[in-house]
This record gives sequence, C-alpha cells and structure tokens, in this order.
Amino acid sequence: MKAAVIRFPGSNCDQDAYFALNDDLGIETRYVWHDDHSLAGFDAVVIPGGFSYGDYLRCGAMASRSPIMEEVARFAKEGRPVIGICNGFQSLCEAGLLSGALLLNEDQKFHCETVELKVVNRTSFWTRGIPAETPIHIPIAHGEGRFVCDADTLKRLRDEDLIAFRYVGNPNGSMDDIAGVINAKGNVLGLMPHPERATRAILGATDGRLVLGALSAVPIGV
Repeated sequence: MKAAVIRFPGSNCDQDAYFALNDDLGIETRYVWHDDHSLAGFDAVVIPGGFSYGDYLRCGAMASRSPIMEEVARFAKEGRPVIGICNGFQSLCEAGLLSGALLLNEDQKFHCETVELKVVNRTSFWTRGIPAETPIHIPIAHGEGRFVCDADTLKRLRDEDLIAFRYVGNPNGSMDDIAGVINAKGNVLGLMPHPERATRAILGATDGRLVLGALSAVPIGV
C-alpha cells in the first residue's frame, strides 16, 4: 500500500496526515504537489485539511480545480480509495466527487474540540472495520463545516446508505447531523473531523486509527 497526500498552497494538515499514515500506521506515504498530473504508483489518495488557496473564494473551490484533481477523479472512478479530511472534504464536494456542500458553521464561530461520532454506514471498507454500536471520538477544527444539501440529495444519501458518520451533539448545525459521507461505490470518503489527529494516545485520542487503518486492509492495486 502506497498513499499520496496531496499538497495545495495553504494546506496545513498535510504533515499531520503524512506522519499519521507513514509513522503511526506503517503505510508508505509520499507527498504529491497540486500542480502534478499523475498518481502513478499510488494505491490511495488523501486530501488533507487546511486552508487551500487561503479559502478566498469558497472552501475547497479553487483546490477542486487544481490539475491533480482530474487524476483524483480518475482514481476514484476506478474504485480506488480516496479520503478528504476537513478542507479536503470541501474540495471533494466542490469537485463533484461527493454530494452536498460545506458552509459557515451555524453559530459563525470556529470550533476546535473533540467530538463524538456515530458510524452510520457499515458496508464501505472505510467503516466496516469499526466495531458495531461503538461511538468514536475524533477532533474537529473548522469554521465552515456545516454540511448542507437539497431535500432530494438528503433522501438519496439516506436511502442509499451514503452517510458515513453523524455527530452525537451536532457542533456546527450540519443537516441531519452529518459529519461525513461516501460515494455510491463506497471508495471515496469525506469527513470534517480529523482522524489524522487521533492516532496516538499522547494526542488525546486513537480512534482515528479506526478510519485511516482501513487502508491497511485494502488490496494493493484495487
């Protein structure tokens, strides 16, 4: 397994993602610059959190149009693992790889705290390894993390089991308490909480391993 961490101008969680995967989980990891055009040799893609391009337009909007995102779209279409965290989740939504959008938190405040999540989907490889009925605790750090979508999209997310995680105690006003969603194939996951910040006890939580550790079980070349 070899994972690519995409680096955009303004990203500030790329190193967190690298060390969580490479050092804590033993997954060979390399950085890929946003202006590159190839993901050859990689088996998984991580789009990290941060403030890509300073979030001067809409969060993730400019990042979604970076050259590497065409390759990410191809990668995802082939059924390969892609995860977008925080700003990376916003980028995947802006790129049309995931449904919905992320807006300013309902209270218009930045939230930096550990939240409790309920695992909703149980069939994606991202979630099926998490013990049933077990809440997980992962930190958030965002000002624009309120998930929204239209009524038809919400119905589809529910009916097709595409809601990956819900907040227990919604911190930002997200519709239906949604903290993360997957695509129809189940290989693309976007979530606002930061699993890469919850991989060591010294960080205060280790439940991030339950999410990112799923990559260790993915056959190479999937």
